[in-house]
Amino acid sequence: MNSTPPASEELTASAPAGVSPDHPGVNELFALLAYGEVAAFYRLTEEARMAPNLRGRINMALMAAAEMQHYEILRDALERRGVDVVPAMTKYAPALENYHRLTTPSTWLEALVKTYIGDALAADFYLEIASALPAEVAEVVRAVLSETEHSQFVVAEVREAVAASDKQRYRLALWSRRLLGEAITQAQYVLADHDELVDLVLSSGEGLTQMTEFFDRLQRTHATRMQELGLA
Repeated sequence: MNSTPPASEELTASAPAGVSPDHPGVNELFALLAYGEVAAFYRLTEEARMAPNLRGRINMALMAAAEMQHYEILRDALERRGVDVVPAMTKYAPALENYHRLTTPSTWLEALVKTYIGDALAADFYLEIASALPAEVAEVVRAVLSETEHSQFVVAEVREAVAASDKQRYRLALWSRRLLGEAITQAQYVLADHDELVDLVLSSGEGLTQMTEFFDRLQRTHATRMQELGLA
């Protein structure tokens, strides 16, 4: 999830920590993030094969490498808390794998849009939670969601393609809206199935306690990213 665009800043206004570092939901959050990083690594390496040239494959490979570096940060954080990362994160496989199954790109441009927008939607969700976590916990979350420069090649390539073809713009705009819908659906499934995460969210005092407002903000930042890609 290293491709988080700047639009996520709207969702991360600072809030006083209302959660203990020992809250069991913290382990669950780290485990969820860890599986997300591993899943993203495999997704990016597979989608790199769709690239029309070596430059695209290299850029995807660089992003995939960053995902595994972020996984290692989370693994180490969980080990310091006495948690084995593999069994902890495996429980989140169904929801994340289902999201990727339902949003499998069929073209290189769809893969690029998913890399830029899909991962950023997940980052918005996690960063909103992090805004009210204790500093040492929030620091880990923000570290693994940090943006890298590699994702910026996506913007240039997509904008060039849609500027040359209204058909591509229309198709990718529909694809982008589909990514938003599936991301919201899977976020709701994850919260519904894991009580510790729900308790973590509700204990934070601000952020996701008003779910309607949160999803409204998610849609606004999504619209901003669509403009960045030339899809609005």
